[in-house]
Amino acid sequence: QVQLVESGGGLVQAGGSLRLSCAASRRTFAMGWFRQAPGKEREFVSAISAGGGSTYYADFVQGRFTISRDNAKNSVYLQMNSLKPEDTAVYYCAVAITLHSNVRYSDSPKYDYWGQGTQVTVSS
Repeated sequence: QVQLVESGGGLVQAGGSLRLSCAASRRTFAMGWFRQAPGKEREFVSAISAGGGSTYYADFVQGRFTISRDNAKNSVYLQMNSLKPEDTAVYYCAVAITLHSNVRYSDSPKYDYWGQGTQVTVSS
């Protein structure tokens, strides 16, 4: 069992920034962020490989977000800049404790545990 603690969500004006954090209770392989807006399906936002050498982003990020991890703290971060109202969603941290090597980083089955979600609201 892996516990995930997310933090950093909140209310911000368009153009502003937020930094999401997610701390896991143990070392993990891939770590990622997904989001779900009201009335929409959950979608991939960003992911990072176990060693941090590879990062992945959804097209809509367009250079605005940066994912990073600190393996000494079993944590992953998502720095979000130039936020837009359409970024409003619940953001979920996801981690893998099994090396699902044949699954894309953008696919949910890559991950074994999910956080409880943190609300990000961007006002116009």
